[in-house]
Amino acid sequence: MSDEKHEHGTMNTDVQEKTFAAFMSWTVWAVVVILVALVLLYMVNG
Repeated sequence: MSDEKHEHGTMNTDVQEKTFAAFMSWTVWAVVVILVALVLLYMVNG
């Protein structure tokens, strides 16, 4: 076991923040693409 004690709020979260930002960016783009596809399908079949 380690003798070091963890102090709350000292963990470096840069990598997690960048990963979450990339995930949210991809999610937003995916939703936009899906909505555009649905609108186009509605216009073609409407």
